[in-house]
Amino acid sequence: MAGLLTGLIEKRTLRRWRHAASRVDDIGPSDLKALRNRARALGRHVDQVLHVAEGRLALPLAGQAAIRRPMHSDWAWRPELWSGPVKPTGYASVKTKTAIGREAKVFHDCALNELSIRQLRNTRAKDIAAYGVHFDVFRFDGSFLSLVVDVPSEGVEDLSRRHLIRLEIRVETEKPLEIFGRFNVHHGPNVEQLVREFSGSTGEYAIEFDLSATQMLEARVERAWLDLIFEGPEMNEIILRDVTLSRRPRAEI
Repeated sequence: MAGLLTGLIEKRTLRRWRHAASRVDDIGPSDLKALRNRARALGRHVDQVLHVAEGRLALPLAGQAAIRRPMHSDWAWRPELWSGPVKPTGYASVKTKTAIGREAKVFHDCALNELSIRQLRNTRAKDIAAYGVHFDVFRFDGSFLSLVVDVPSEGVEDLSRRHLIRLEIRVETEKPLEIFGRFNVHHGPNVEQLVREFSGSTGEYAIEFDLSATQMLEARVERAWLDLIFEGPEMNEIILRDVTLSRRPRAEI
């Protein structure tokens, strides 16, 4: 019943505004002013609804983008920064250890601090993820810039030395730079670190971390995190259009 009444009210409202539009040329100044004020008040709400709706319905749809999974993968994940909106969406003059969203932090060793970061909406047909991350780096007297992302508990559940961890990124840079991925596993009092370099800085790239090369104590794994490291990022623009992580067990021989 509530839905039926709402539909009837909306139809009457639309009919009333259609009638007002048809006779707006003949309305006197005082009535026209009152009509304009009502139209402006209504227009603000309509514009807000359209803005949010068009943003959420723009392709790719937030939270519904597919993740490429290697065969036999038992877990795959796209971090929050690339799958849904965060608040605040960005920062200027970013200090080290600044959090963006619930999962990610920015680290650097730069004293000049002419660095900004913001989340952006991917809207191009070739984009897979709904959101991206944009870095603007100006003067930079440090040696590295790093985006650290916490891996959720599902990613470390039953994690073993048989697993291969695959990291895929889609990145754009204003000029070439070195990009590294580092996978960190905290087990007991120790931390295992695996580092790989991406083969380029503009395009789609993937690297893999083989946990068999570590001394990880499987029964004592507590948490894991991912570092995306940019070396010498001064006077550069970096856009991470997508980041995904997946794992699969190595085949038994």
